[in-house]
Amino acid sequence: MPAPVWILRVAREADVPALEGLIPLSVRTLQACQYTLEQREAALGTVFAVDRQLIRDGTYFVVVAGAEFIGCGGWSRRQSQCGGDRGRSAPDAELDPRNDAARVRAFFVHPAWARRGIGRTLLVESERAIVAAGFRKVEIVATLTGEPLYAASGYKVTERYEIALPGGLGLPVVRMVKELS
Repeated sequence: MPAPVWILRVAREADVPALEGLIPLSVRTLQACQYTLEQREAALGTVFAVDRQLIRDGTYFVVVAGAEFIGCGGWSRRQSQCGGDRGRSAPDAELDPRNDAARVRAFFVHPAWARRGIGRTLLVESERAIVAAGFRKVEIVATLTGEPLYAASGYKVTERYEIALPGGLGLPVVRMVKELS
């Protein structure tokens, strides 16, 4: 099998402008089957947004093909389960790997590169790093669009709920967990 034409690396602060372009493109296209236009637009910038804390912690990855950003995602050792860092004045408290689940966070893929293994590669790399950090359990607040990827990777649904959005809207999501060895 030929090697992919893209590379995965740890995200840097300088990547933020490219991520701020990739995320809306991914959401507006790939989330269209599961969420209304109003839900997607209301969630952009809050639920679907860059969290610079992940980048500063070195737990967020980007996938690039040449100079093009085609995917991003990662994990967190912090309490936030989803969303960007807008409005956050201080770093979130850290989780205890002995008692808490790490978080898988903020996966987005460029629509032209969907279904080519980018999301799965980001997930495998995140899980490796989670285990290396001493966590044995991982949790994600998945979109309805992402749920099949996580289910195929061994994540189990524990809760379905809605995240409140501006304008009285709700964004249906799925809390999923996985034990890691």
